Amino acid sequence: MTTGTDTEAAHRETTDTPIELAIRTTGLRKVFRKQRAVDGIDLAVPRGSVFGFLGPNGSGKTTTIRMLLGLSNATSGSIEVLGESMPRGLHAVLPRVGALVEGPAFYPYLSGRANLSRFDAADPTSDPRSRKDRVARALDRVGLTHAADKKAHAYSLGMKQRLGLANALLTPRELLVLDEPTNGLDPQGTREVRHLIRSLADDGTTVFVSSHLLAEIEQVCTHAAVMRTGSIVAQGPLDDLRAAGARTVTVRTPDIGQAGVVLTRLGLVPRRDGGSDVLVADLTAAVEPETITAELVRAEVRVRGIAVGGGTLEDLFVALTGEGFDVAG
Repeated sequence: MTTGTDTEAAHRETTDTPIELAIRTTGLRKVFRKQRAVDGIDLAVPRGSVFGFLGPNGSGKTTTIRMLLGLSNATSGSIEVLGESMPRGLHAVLPRVGALVEGPAFYPYLSGRANLSRFDAADPTSDPRSRKDRVARALDRVGLTHAADKKAHAYSLGMKQRLGLANALLTPRELLVLDEPTNGLDPQGTREVRHLIRSLADDGTTVFVSSHLLAEIEQVCTHAAVMRTGSIVAQGPLDDLRAAGARTVTVRTPDIGQAGVVLTRLGLVPRRDGGSDVLVADLTAAVEPETITAELVRAEVRVRGIAVGGGTLEDLFVALTGEGFDVAG
């Protein structure tokens, strides 16, 4: 796991290993007039991973994605996608990449099926003889078969999002780039997209998912990077990122003073939190929750409850930036 200024060093370490990368950026920067929307980031996305690109709205995620796909030129820095330098390798890369960026746009008075047929026909690598089957499979995969002949303007936001995913899945892709893929979806639709992402990864597709919803990323991703105001503040395997989040122990007891003595003796720094019978302390690697419980009992502290919290991406984000985060949407 890397944070802050460690990102560049970790990127060099990653590039020196045999891990093959689907996306690699070095010093990637985008400046609009005097505003640095993306400020020298180093991304390393392993092939075959489900990579969460996290950050609040306005943190630079979509600007980064637009540069990765050749939709916007970088001010400085370098980009490699699927082993090709971008944007020089655009024509070689794009047929191997499916993308849903900044919400899907469709011909409003054509059906979902007709829209996909048009998009497929615009792909010079697609075989027109199998177009009908490709469109049908893509619609089925995102659960839109029942609405295939409905006009796109009558689709709900969630249905349009599904249709955008279907467009990205018309042909097999090595890399799928999804910008807020669950936007507008109900809980059932969100679960289906999550399942779809997992199934794509199982088939060997690298999935790059941009989102501001930490809970969604935690359930589906293997790796992640956290953006804040144009910079990457943490990056690495999801388990490493979770482990970097501060864990806490909360003890509820009427013997608050005696409990504080026990926690202090164990090397922790207890603090009052809320009610008069609650103590909280940050856990260290040297002290396990089971040890705390045993020591409290040995000291005859009356324990009404003990709970361990933390170890989540939310904890890490707050620790690194001092800001809250939209966890559930």
